[in-house]
Amino acid sequence: MIVGILGGGQLARMLALAGHPLGLKFITLEPAKDACSAAVAEQLLGAYDDESKLSELADKADVVTFEFENVPADSVTLLSSKIPCYPPANALAITQDRLNEKKIFNQLNIPTAPYRAVDTLDDLKQAMEKLGTAAILKTRREGYDGKGQARLESAADITTAWQTIAGKPAIVEGLVPFDREFSIIAVRSRTGETACYPLTENSHKRGILHSSLVRTDDPLQALAEQYINKLLNEMSYVGVLALELFQVGDQLFANEFAPRVHNSGHWTQDGAVCCQFENHLRAVCGLPLGSTRPLGHIAMLNLIGELPNINPILSLPDAHLHLYDKTARSGRKIGHINLCCKDKQQLEQQLNALQSLL
Repeated sequence: MIVGILGGGQLARMLALAGHPLGLKFITLEPAKDACSAAVAEQLLGAYDDESKLSELADKADVVTFEFENVPADSVTLLSSKIPCYPPANALAITQDRLNEKKIFNQLNIPTAPYRAVDTLDDLKQAMEKLGTAAILKTRREGYDGKGQARLESAADITTAWQTIAGKPAIVEGLVPFDREFSIIAVRSRTGETACYPLTENSHKRGILHSSLVRTDDPLQALAEQYINKLLNEMSYVGVLALELFQVGDQLFANEFAPRVHNSGHWTQDGAVCCQFENHLRAVCGLPLGSTRPLGHIAMLNLIGELPNINPILSLPDAHLHLYDKTARSGRKIGHINLCCKDKQQLEQQLNALQSLL
């Protein structure tokens, strides 16, 4: 079976690496000539909305998926008329607009921070009167890893924040005084079977995911699974979905969801019976889902901006290094490290050693 992928970045690369042992072959549609997935997948060089290239992809592949949420939803709709394509275009369209994303959370009774849609500077001023002094302004479209966002601490920040996002249609959210940031990753098959991975507790630096700690048997696991299963079933979803959450006491507030394999799930490559990449492929290809059971005490750290000396990293007994073959530059994810240990003490020791190395 040949799997087509819209996008040729590190997620496409890791999908292909997970799929080769299953006998799957891969072809990507990607405009960048130096795509890091090219080493493991055939590449069609072209734009994501190039209809001739989309037709070529449909002709060559047996099923199509996508690796990130900024591919045009119209392209997925077009492909879906020619070939099985998962996740569905409606899920992609929802997540591409933060306002629609918030609306589906509200529709499904999944709590969120208070928010308002803002299209003008006056809208923002009025919204801030309702939300209070501390808030975050986000463009409705195309923001990720902290891009397209501006923090507001008081009314004095309103004009500057509006200029930061260049006056694009946006939403403004009241800040949630969260205790922890979580994400949960789940997978749903073509036949509606679902499976969830354990919660991960995440930390960010400058809006970019820095590390994830797997929290097995967390008391909020059941609530997180309830919320993500509502989303999966509402959208008749197929594939892996990630839901980002804020914990406030014994409550969880939804931040956003990603209709794809997710950075906070990279630990599954070495720390779960079946990783998120293989499970995504199993789902979209109509294969039985694999076990999401964790294999110990696990953490993941991103390598961002520059590549450190890898020898000391590889000297740690439970470290697994994954590099993306991407040119280093500020703010760019170029790899990650998974630590998979037998007990918590081992994990803490090696995590401390790893953080000192980085």
